[in-house]
Formats: sequence, structure tokens, C-alpha cells
Amino acid sequence: MGAAGLPSSRQAEVWRRLAEVNDPELDEPVTEMGFVERAEVTGDGSVEVDFRLPTYWCSPNFAFLMLDGVRKALDALSWQPAYRVKLHDHMFADEVNRGVEQGKAFGDIFAGLTADQDIGALRETFRMKAFKRRQEAVLVGLRKHGLTDREIVGMDLIALDVVRFEAGEADRQKPRYRAALLERFPARRADGPAFVTWDGADIPAGALGAYLAELRGVRINMEFNGALCRGLKQTRYKEVEVIDGEPTLVDFILDRVPERAAPGA
Repeated sequence: MGAAGLPSSRQAEVWRRLAEVNDPELDEPVTEMGFVERAEVTGDGSVEVDFRLPTYWCSPNFAFLMLDGVRKALDALSWQPAYRVKLHDHMFADEVNRGVEQGKAFGDIFAGLTADQDIGALRETFRMKAFKRRQEAVLVGLRKHGLTDREIVGMDLIALDVVRFEAGEADRQKPRYRAALLERFPARRADGPAFVTWDGADIPAGALGAYLAELRGVRINMEFNGALCRGLKQTRYKEVEVIDGEPTLVDFILDRVPERAAPGA
């Protein structure tokens, strides 16, 4: 690759790496959630990232998990640049940004802000929810594919890899579920069951419907929180036209909060 193509290649790599960082509560990339407001490779090859959460009071635990993910993503860049990550408009932004400037790790910065909560246990809880959400999408997709419940729970990873879904949620979540399964059970063989519970138990064919109902509850909760986060962020950083009172929660969820018309428009 010529020198002229290097900056754009590095810029693309930055965004690709950041897209691998998920909001831990929602299991959605922080880039798609709009939390990364700027990610730029500067003239000297260093990287600057501006990060903004949907509310001023977002939990410091959540902020830590995401910013720590951003740090790991930037550490993985191929040219190993120096980088600066700045958190904006958050109740602990000053402490975080000052700590970063002092060269402290995010774990050290947040140690006094997380109310002694077990971050490892919190991370594990979010991993479990992501596992279930991704698994539900694949299971529902297989049912729509025409497979019986017995055929589905009897699948191994080899059989799952052969399945091809049409574009949609099952297709998007299939590789993500596979990755979550192998992260949870790294010793799993290709001929091992493709679908087990988070605890590793087999799913009886006759119990698949009830199990899917449990997974659906997890998904609905995560999707509700995701819609709320998007609505809060949109409303926080864009003026809205309020008619007959404040926008309702339904407006946020359905993404129908109007923008204020520009003067003279």
C-alpha cells in the first residue's frame, strides 16, 4: 500500500476496532449507539477519541466497562499508536479525563467511583444476557427455517455452521452467538451441542418453547433499554419541539421525538 492510502486505512481500522466494543448492558456496538462522537487519526499517527454517553448520570460501572473496552480496542491497533480518550458530559468526566492525562489505567481511575461493586461479576452478568439474546435470535431463526424442536436441540456446531439464514436478526446474531458459546465453553468440540443453557445444561426438545419464553424476556428488556438510551441521547443533544408537555417515554422508544425547526424554516 502506498503512503497516500495509509491514513485512510488506519482510520478505517480505528472504527473497525471500536465497532467491536459493545455497550455491556445492551450488547450493541458503541459505534452504532452513537457513543463514539469522534475517532480520528492525527497527522503524527496518534489517535483521538471523543466518547459521550446518553445521560449525565450513566452508571460509572457501565462507563468503565465501555471505556476499558475502547482502551483494549486501541491497544490492538496494528501500528500501536499513542492515543487519547476523552469522556464528555458525564458526572465523572473530570475525574476520568484527569486520570487519563496522568497516565492512570481506567481500573485505577474508577476504583473509587464504583461503590465497591464487583466489576467482574457485573461483566459476567452482561455476558450471560448477551449469550441469551444472541441464542434466542438463532433458535427463532431455525424454527422459522422449518426445523423441528428436536432437530434444533440435537444440532452440533458443524450442523449450525452449515445453516444459511436470509438477511435479518438470525443471520446477524449467528456468528455472535457462536463466539459467545465458545467464549463461555472454550473446550467445546465442533461435534458438541450447539445449544445449551448458560450453565451448560442440555435443552430438552419438549422444553424449548418454555426456554424461548425465558430468552424472549431477556431480549425485550435489553431492547427496551436500548431504545430508551437512543431516545435519551437524541433528546439530550438535539433541541426538541415540545407540544402539550414533555415527550413521552413512548416517543423515545418509537424514535418519534421531533427536532426543532431551524429559525426561519
